Amino acid sequence: MNPNRVSIPVHLRRAFTIIELLSVVVIIGLLASIVTPKLTQLIDKARVARAIGDLRSVSQEIAVRDSLPASLNAIGRGTLRDPWGRPYVYLTLPAAVFPSQPVGARLDRFGVAINSRFDLYSSGRDGLSALSLTAGDSQDDVVVGGDGGDVAVVDARNAVRAGSTLRP
Repeated sequence: MNPNRVSIPVHLRRAFTIIELLSVVVIIGLLASIVTPKLTQLIDKARVARAIGDLRSVSQEIAVRDSLPASLNAIGRGTLRDPWGRPYVYLTLPAAVFPSQPVGARLDRFGVAINSRFDLYSSGRDGLSALSLTAGDSQDDVVVGGDGGDVAVVDARNAVRAGSTLRP
């Protein structure tokens, strides 16, 4: 035996090297960078789906009434929040004489009102909205059209998603 040589205990000889540990950390980091954006997309899609369901439910409750409620409080939905934590927007529209449109109605890309009696929508992830669906602030709104007949999502291409007949 060499007297200058230090004996290393057996349990320490089986440890990972720093290179092996760094390799594992890098692999975990790469996997996390791949998974995180996909997870964010799935969460956003789930929020949009919940908003669509809420708006369909509320618009059906409004449709079965004899007259339009003054607010969502009148149908017991005044505390309902969209998936982003903001209240849903409900506006009754003044009656318009054809061919004019109700003042304050949301407009499609042709400038035509998407509703004639009431507007109901969520201002989406960014919390911003404008009367025209083609405006930048409206690009993530979840809207009810056809006075409760359709619910759709306005996307960045000024197209409407969710299988709706709404015109963007």
